[in-house]
Amino acid sequence: MNRDAAAELAQRFLNGDLPLDALRAAFAGDQVADLADATVDLDRQRRCGYPEVIYAPGKPVDSLLRIVSELIVRDQDVLVTRLEPVQAQALVASFPDGTWKQQARTFRRMVGSSTQTAGRVAVITAGTSDLPVADEACETARWMRVEVVEISDVGVAGPHRLPRRLPEFVDADAIVVVAGMEGALPSVVGGFVDCPVIAVPTSVGYGANFGGVAALLSMLNSCAANVAVVNIDAGFKAGYLAGMIARKARTTD
Repeated sequence: MNRDAAAELAQRFLNGDLPLDALRAAFAGDQVADLADATVDLDRQRRCGYPEVIYAPGKPVDSLLRIVSELIVRDQDVLVTRLEPVQAQALVASFPDGTWKQQARTFRRMVGSSTQTAGRVAVITAGTSDLPVADEACETARWMRVEVVEISDVGVAGPHRLPRRLPEFVDADAIVVVAGMEGALPSVVGGFVDCPVIAVPTSVGYGANFGGVAALLSMLNSCAANVAVVNIDAGFKAGYLAGMIARKARTTD
């Protein structure tokens, strides 16, 4: 059940046109979809503001298609993450009105044609090798109907590159900073802005980087008070958190 339908039922109840038992039954009967090998949470949008996101690894193509179809039938926006090429090709063939981003490994399909956004998120990368993780964050925020500005390749090895891009992100509601190697960029960005900075360590780096652990520890020890950290290569989680912050900031203004 989408938010508009839930609001309509609630209004009918408040108007005295719908008994309490009928209201309870309407919500209880629409909370999950029991498929052959998945139980889809149809109530998450009402509880949490956004539908269930589909994590693709390990899912057979036919199962993935069933889950996506169920969300579409229920009038919910679709986001699939960490897609393998064969999965993505099947989704594009079955749902040609969706958007597949190869580098981000995501597929999203939006309800309706509205492009209206609420909130603004900046996604900043230290180097171009960090772009796949950054793209996942961008696509997640776009699925949340948030405006996204992308700024790439402004890492600390060339410190003059970041300040000249400051006008592009200084008024963002939340910022995602994606960096590998020593992971220093989030602290630098945090010193320029008055909004939350979500740091994403990537597995980009040489041997002592330990697959992103060095960047993770560096970010966790950030001296910038507005920096919080997500897991290694967790573009989706960073984009989701930034999107929630941005939308809340604009809807409470």
